[in-house]
Amino acid sequence: MRLTPRDEADVAEAIRAALAQDAPLSIEGHGSKAALGRATQRERILSLAALTGVTLYEPQELVLTARAGTPLREIVALLDAQNQQLAFEPMDHAALLGGARDHATIGGVIAVNASGPRRIKAGAARDHLLGFRSVTGRGEIVKSGGRVMKNVTGYDLSKLVAGSYGTLAALTELTLKVLPKAETEETLLLSGLGAEKGLAALRKASGSPYEVSSFAYDPQADAAALRLEGPEISVTTRRDDLMRFLGDFGGATSVLAADESRAFWTHIRDAEPIAGEGVIWRISLAPTNGFAFVERLRGAGAPPIAHFYDWAGGLVWLRLETAADAHATAIRAIVDALGGHATLIRADAATRARVDVFHPQPSALASLTRRVKEAFDPRFILERGRLRAEF
Repeated sequence: MRLTPRDEADVAEAIRAALAQDAPLSIEGHGSKAALGRATQRERILSLAALTGVTLYEPQELVLTARAGTPLREIVALLDAQNQQLAFEPMDHAALLGGARDHATIGGVIAVNASGPRRIKAGAARDHLLGFRSVTGRGEIVKSGGRVMKNVTGYDLSKLVAGSYGTLAALTELTLKVLPKAETEETLLLSGLGAEKGLAALRKASGSPYEVSSFAYDPQADAAALRLEGPEISVTTRRDDLMRFLGDFGGATSVLAADESRAFWTHIRDAEPIAGEGVIWRISLAPTNGFAFVERLRGAGAPPIAHFYDWAGGLVWLRLETAADAHATAIRAIVDALGGHATLIRADAATRARVDVFHPQPSALASLTRRVKEAFDPRFILERGRLRAEF
């Protein structure tokens, strides 16, 4: 059954009706991220696709408000016209999950905290969410935040709902910070260093004063990539200084001009280097441990078919052969030893129902997570079982 509310009041009514029937709801916009998270029954879908439109955009104030079902591509086009952007660079999951490109809604982007390579400098989607309106699992309409960044006491609700996969509330409207686009960009490539040395170069650059905005290493191309953005004269000067700064690493250097650079980072943003058959994992850990993680995984008998590193080695994307447990036992043992989180991004529904998709939490954190869930949705009506089997 698909429910198609026309506005926020309809959303609240639908959730209250589901509460009365103890009938769990799956929330979606255009469905581009339906395969993320634990597999659930999805018998009743609450579609927010009709909640569309930008309700406020003030370019001079760098703020935009849009209803949750507004297509991301429409927001991007609106910002483009003012030479502005969503600086957190939301990922398009089509290369990994299938479906059409540019099919996301802004509500879905925030619900999964979709962020790209620039996150290491600009922050994640949740860091750009100024406020929101939503309907909780209690059927209550909630408004939080506003149009400016400020410190508050108590829960930072924007941080809670971003990345909650709709398990706390159905987002109906979002207010976001937007930023000017850089005048230009270039990407410096260091080739032929090998993974360990290439990642060391990225880490050194991340501690430099040259304002590198993105750091990736592609093993297939054996290339470490560093993005520089800003006024043309600044980019050129910082690029030359960075080349001298990293000169001791050796290897060949080349530069991607603006258009090539943008295409390259879109390729990285959407995890296209690992697209293909198999299971897909996203590993977050300290940048110093990225290389060690992959080497230990090889030693455990689970070599990646394809992989690459983002965030100077702090984010590892992997594609592996299909397995009964999606290699969760081996991957999580290594991640637990090194410190970090492992998220199963893609596997068949049976595997995602059987294996923990999100990294198991320590007991104290799991208890806090449950209390937050119960505060928003005590009957577990919203996205029942999508984050954790226990709720």
